[in-house]
Amino acid sequence: MHPSRPNVLFMQKHWDVMRSDDCADTWREISGNLPTDFGFVIDVNANEPDTVYVIPITSDSHHFVPDGKLRVYRSKTGGDDWEALTKGLPQEDCYVNVLRDAMDVDSLDPSGVYFGTSGGQVYASPDGGDSWTAIVRDLPPVLSVEVQTLG
Repeated sequence: MHPSRPNVLFMQKHWDVMRSDDCADTWREISGNLPTDFGFVIDVNANEPDTVYVIPITSDSHHFVPDGKLRVYRSKTGGDDWEALTKGLPQEDCYVNVLRDAMDVDSLDPSGVYFGTSGGQVYASPDGGDSWTAIVRDLPPVLSVEVQTLG
C-alpha cells in the first residue's frame, strides 16, 4: 500500500500478483507479462504510488528465479505491464530465492530499493531499480530486509 492511496493494495500470493482498488473488498490479477506469477515479495515505490516491484520465482516446487537470471520486475502502471530490471544483477547460474520480507523501499527521491537473497546477498538500487549493486555478500540466507533513512 502507498500512504497516499490507502484504498489501493498490492499482493503477491504465491500464484498470482493481485491488486485491489477498494480496500481489499475485491481483487484482480495483474501478473500480465511476468515470466511466472509465483513469488513472495512485492513492494511499492515511496514516491510513485503506481510503481510496484516483484521478484518472480519459478514455481512452488522450484524456489529460485526463472532461468537462473536474477531480475526484479517493475510496473510503473500499477501492474498493467512489467519490465525486467537486470543492470548489475547476475544473469546466469543464479538460483536464489527472495522471501516475503526480504525487500524494502526507502523514502528518498528517487527511491532506493533493496532486497536480500537465499544465497546471502543484499542488493541495492539507488535509482528506483534502474541499476543494482551487491552491497553485502556471504551472509546466511537473508530472511528480512528493512531500510531506515536518517535525517
